[in-house]
Amino acid sequence: MPASSAAVPLPPPARRTAFLSDTHIGSKHCHAAELAVFLETLRCDRLYLVGDIVDLWWLSHRRAHWQASHQRVIEALHALRRAGTDIVYIPGNHDRPMRRFCGLALPAMRVRRRAVHVTVDGRRLLVVHGDEFDAQTQFGNLQERFGDWLYYRILTGNQLLNRARRRVGMRYWSLAEFLKRRSDAAERYIERYRQAGLSEARRRGLDGIVCGHIHRAALEVRHGLVYANDGDWVESLTALVEDHDGTLRLLSHTHATLARIGPRPVFTPALPSENSLAA
Repeated sequence: MPASSAAVPLPPPARRTAFLSDTHIGSKHCHAAELAVFLETLRCDRLYLVGDIVDLWWLSHRRAHWQASHQRVIEALHALRRAGTDIVYIPGNHDRPMRRFCGLALPAMRVRRRAVHVTVDGRRLLVVHGDEFDAQTQFGNLQERFGDWLYYRILTGNQLLNRARRRVGMRYWSLAEFLKRRSDAAERYIERYRQAGLSEARRRGLDGIVCGHIHRAALEVRHGLVYANDGDWVESLTALVEDHDGTLRLLSHTHATLARIGPRPVFTPALPSENSLAA
């Protein structure tokens, strides 16, 4: 077969819903090129932007880092909206000024402080950025402030490392994720955050939670509740999607499935036997 007739990869399947957060567009550490490609190949009925999308904190405190790839992300979001995707924006702590528009329907999106998403199989999921759990999970001491400073330096190293890996044809690999998984303090913080989110979903009588904020992607069931963290686009480069049958998937930036939770089984009561009918 001639090389020119090689098979073209099939586009990813259309999704019912997609969730992504912590893109930090406008900041130095946003992987905007990968995000733009992901959005340009995404097809979904509804898209939740779960906070820290445009990093207004970075833009106001540090030098703006707005490249052509960042603009390409914005254009991809506009293209999704023109294609009929319903966009719901839930601001986070890095785009906090957007919260003044909560409850409004802007020309391209609806802005909400939080939402309850109902999957096609009936699961009710709280959708929040997650910074509202900071008071329960952080202590605000010198160690944490040093951790923030160190994390910034690690992200810079992560970006330089992956730039070198791309030059030699190697796939993306997260140095920051590798180091965090080897930190007992980081793992304890992430567990406190997970428990705070699940407790809030339980308090509201919901079936689980979709969040972001901590830059640790996850999709699992804990004590009968769904915990879905859609990750970020400075470390993990992940998003969460719901298929049209209710399956939840954690996707990489190449749309590969990293984790999944199948649809909730439909309960069909058994037909009564003759004995039970007689009784």
